[in-house]
Amino acid sequence: MTDPTLERGPLVVALGEEWDALAALVADLDESAWRTPSPLPGWTVFDVLAHVVGTESWLLGEKPPALGEGVEKVDVRTLPHVRNETAALNEIWVQRLRPLTGAQLLQRFREVTGRRRTVLAAMGDAEWAAETPSPIGQVAYGRFMRVRLFDCWMHELDIADALGRTVDEGAPRARLAFTELAGSIPRVVVKRGGAPRDSRITFDLTGPLARELHIEVDERAAYVAAHTAPATVEITLDAGLFARLGGGRTTAAEHSGEITCVGDTALGRRVIENLAFTI
Repeated sequence: MTDPTLERGPLVVALGEEWDALAALVADLDESAWRTPSPLPGWTVFDVLAHVVGTESWLLGEKPPALGEGVEKVDVRTLPHVRNETAALNEIWVQRLRPLTGAQLLQRFREVTGRRRTVLAAMGDAEWAAETPSPIGQVAYGRFMRVRLFDCWMHELDIADALGRTVDEGAPRARLAFTELAGSIPRVVVKRGGAPRDSRITFDLTGPLARELHIEVDERAAYVAAHTAPATVEITLDAGLFARLGGGRTTAAEHSGEITCVGDTALGRRVIENLAFTI
């Protein structure tokens, strides 16, 4: 059965809506606000959007701009938050774009995403299904675009949190992006959270993206429609906080009063403290 969350039409629309949301979020910023620290180590609001510009430019086949005159070259691999080649390329783009003003960066963002919209609109089914390199390995181009939607959505949250603003966390683009996040959670609760065999975990997520996620661990962890026996632990928290924990933007300890565990609380704490999985 075809995964409806990978259908080209809705996903391309969602990407366009996400880019519009990012542009609207920063459109009124002065230069000082552009340089507000974000939840991501070493990055400001400007840097977060520069990263999106860099990735979408790379997808258009472009290389990072030349180092500006008088700008000191930095070995990005020495930075503590750069842990792999993807992060190194991201950092090069950010550093090369950093001399721009916020207004210039926003203009570049609109121009680059405009060209990306044109490319995506012209893409056929065969191209959408073709295998391509991505941050999660060799996958269909459509799956890569769902990863891109998730990445851009997370960066919308990063910018909003940095600026103390609220965004529509229950929008259709957010629901589609959340699908990409949720797909990694069964593996994470075993590999990072140490959920043992025969454990049954329920995440009761509240807020605009409210849903229940039921995971059972057998030979491997997998989602189930409903548990075959009472849950080993039921963990309740806001879905937006769940996404931020999965993205490594915050820690469970910083939000202990917003998370409840019923059942095996030791397992619940271990799982919720080890949700971060993004690169």
